[in-house]
Amino acid sequence: MAVEIDTVLVPVDGTDRSEGAIAHALAIADRYGAEVHVLHVIDEAIAAGLEQGNIRADSVADEHRAFMEAVRKQVRADGHNVALTQSTAFGYSASSLRRHPVSVVLDAAEDIAADFIVIPRQSVMDEPGAMLGKVAEYVLSYASQPVLSV
Repeated sequence: MAVEIDTVLVPVDGTDRSEGAIAHALAIADRYGAEVHVLHVIDEAIAAGLEQGNIRADSVADEHRAFMEAVRKQVRADGHNVALTQSTAFGYSASSLRRHPVSVVLDAAEDIAADFIVIPRQSVMDEPGAMLGKVAEYVLSYASQPVLSV
């Protein structure tokens, strides 16, 4: 039975581990003729800063644009034939205790009909925004799609 993968979801938190996950997602997508959907997951501290007005939304958006431009350069440099899409989600919410990075990743996978998930793990917790490493084990346990944790 042949494996069919149309969409690869790769949640990112801006860390070096996220960049490694992107590289793996691109390779998988290239192999299967799939697209890659990059989900920027905003961590608790940044979400709180945005809600309190201490962090400007456009500065976060600028960081996401810069990250995606680096991904696009990587796609071109490596000769991948991969379509890219992206979205952003808060990993936590002060108003909804049910919002957690695990549920955000799993919900996004269902929303975009992802066939495969590539998630970074063991993020260096000292890095600003690092959080996906903490949730990789749960995504591995609860995702209905195959998951590669890198």
